[in-house]
Amino acid sequence: MVIEQPLSLRPLGFSIKTFLEEKTALYNSAAFVETDPVSIPHLYSKKEDIEIAGFMAATIAWGQRTTILKNARSLMERMDHSPHQFIIGFQNSDLERFKNFIHRTFNGTDCIYFFHALKNIYQQHGGLESIFHSGLNQGDADLKNSIVHVRKIFFELSHLRRTEKHFSNPEENSAAKRINMYLRWMVRRDKNGVDFGIWKSISPALLSCPLDVHSGRVARKLGLLTRKQNDWKAVEELTSNLRMLDPGDPVKYDIALFGLGVFEKF
Repeated sequence: MVIEQPLSLRPLGFSIKTFLEEKTALYNSAAFVETDPVSIPHLYSKKEDIEIAGFMAATIAWGQRTTILKNARSLMERMDHSPHQFIIGFQNSDLERFKNFIHRTFNGTDCIYFFHALKNIYQQHGGLESIFHSGLNQGDADLKNSIVHVRKIFFELSHLRRTEKHFSNPEENSAAKRINMYLRWMVRRDKNGVDFGIWKSISPALLSCPLDVHSGRVARKLGLLTRKQNDWKAVEELTSNLRMLDPGDPVKYDIALFGLGVFEKF
């Protein structure tokens, strides 16, 4: 698809790539971290702590940002600020403190299942990076198959059906915004202090752009997205266009799209 943009947004000499590069440079910095859910995994230095804290923070990353951060910090405190040690070592009695946890529709029952699923992943499947990598098929253009694979493993234990809605499924055409955001945190590699790049087995070129109301609105104004629904087909369209701008690191522009939408009301 040829990238087009509304004529009203195309002054003489305007370049989408230059514009987004400038906005990425502006927002892809340590100053961005403080008010973003990515600040939660930034509390830690151990790889497993980062990826578990990031997974839980991304899971509840919808709604008001202040509430997301408050509740994510509460989770970390209840995990004794040692997410990996807690996950691999908790007893059922340790889960009592989570029964009253709630973030919007994500409640204590969901939270406790997530902990059991993560424990299973680390004890039986080699950890989060391992199962995301093992879900890749040769020739995959993105991580859709990987996400679907991980989701199946995640729910292989006995669970309530209601909990499944908290791990989106791109096979059902979900945009899977939060899991794509989490994968961006773990996989993207630069030295700007936002994304971690600790998963070396997965290429940033395979990432898909996290799509929400803010990034979708900006992408449509820039002509990067024509599909009206924010679903997986829209994610594929947007990411395909971003790959034209930077094939090796297309999702770096997510930070620019988000910043334009949230901070500049573009």
